Amino acid sequence: MSRADLTVVEPADTAAVRPNPLWSLGLLRSELVTTFRRWRTLALLGVLAAVPILVGIAVRIETRGGGEAGRGGGDGPAFIAQVTNNGLFLVFTALAATLPFFLPMAVGVVAGDAVAGEADAGTLRYLLVAPAGRTRLLLVKYATTMAFCLVATLVVAASALAVGALLFPLGDLTTISGTRISFADGLGRALLIALVVAASLAGVAALGLFVSTLTNSGIAAMATTVGLLITVQILDQIPQLHALQPYFFSHYWLSFADLMRDPVYWDDLVKNLELQALYTAVFGSAAWARFTTRDITA
Repeated sequence: MSRADLTVVEPADTAAVRPNPLWSLGLLRSELVTTFRRWRTLALLGVLAAVPILVGIAVRIETRGGGEAGRGGGDGPAFIAQVTNNGLFLVFTALAATLPFFLPMAVGVVAGDAVAGEADAGTLRYLLVAPAGRTRLLLVKYATTMAFCLVATLVVAASALAVGALLFPLGDLTTISGTRISFADGLGRALLIALVVAASLAGVAALGLFVSTLTNSGIAAMATTVGLLITVQILDQIPQLHALQPYFFSHYWLSFADLMRDPVYWDDLVKNLELQALYTAVFGSAAWARFTTRDITA
């Protein structure tokens, strides 16, 4: 089912046709196909896949002479000192390196373009002619953005795992707590960490979707979302704002490292997920309130 198939219903027919779950699944499928076929989306995923490759090569070159990564040149991303002993740590390092900027920036671009891009292209009003309703369309847009969050995170993890296996040994690994776990257990934790990282981007996705409902310019929405992301990241590093920082959506992003403890330390992980749920509820509600009362002219 193509997007054209979903938008050819005439206005006179909308009162007689009620949306059904199968139609909603068709709309979601159309949105997913449209989003992941865009060259911009493929370029973003390509950049994300390249980050672990560059990190792995850099670590390999640095340690070729017998040195240890992360020594003498700054602390570097989390886990980088262990990469040379076990390539699986490159997955954790790559996620730690991309989460502060690259991953949320990519999500901000997709979320910011979700509604504003349709308005900019003149296709938004045609989507609303079909029996979807604004609420259903907005939910589909958010679901598509969250699907991109998951795919983008898995692309980083898969690329890092492949590079780590090629450049470094694999096997049992040592947790942050100093205990040894099997390689299979490490893979399971890597997958769980990737899922947590994807969930950590829910707040950015909701924020970007809200910004996207405020304008008819896709570029303006994307730029505003990324600008807000950078601003929050800067504010989260200012010591004088320590009282406010636990409420910034990025504050607990790196808490996924606690999944590499034995036993797992859950406090910050739960706080992170609760904070993302709060941002999703607040900005999702704001996006719904704006979109359902907006005069659609494009």
